[in-house]
Amino acid sequence: MPSDFVFKAANAVHRGLLKVSGGRLGAMAGKMPVLELTTIGRRSGKPRSVLLTSPWQDGDTIVVVASRGGDPQHPAWFLNLRDNPAVQVTIRGETKPMRARVAGADERADLWPKITDAHRNYAGYQRRTEREIPVVLLEPGG
Repeated sequence: MPSDFVFKAANAVHRGLLKVSGGRLGAMAGKMPVLELTTIGRRSGKPRSVLLTSPWQDGDTIVVVASRGGDPQHPAWFLNLRDNPAVQVTIRGETKPMRARVAGADERADLWPKITDAHRNYAGYQRRTEREIPVVLLEPGG
């Protein structure tokens, strides 16, 4: 599993590519839109931003997956939004306040096959770890 340093470096390179290209390069990863999720650090209380892909959208609801590539630990951004669900999302150049919530068992059972059918890498991530990878819904409102 890549280290935190590798994840942060990849995020910085991706963010730089978006900035230099004016959002033309790096706005999509495969067939998934890239978004910037800003949470409030659960320990620091400071804003923390990360670039993520969204494998599923339903109207104004954006779905992200806390896979961390199948790592046995949840990503920090997930722990942050679990403690404070008021987040900010920037997607396609538009920034808006949103509320994050972890999909319940029935919602996840409905969404997971849709996500893995369209983006098989998520199924591979789930096979790599014993934890159930959380599916997070980002919904309008703050």
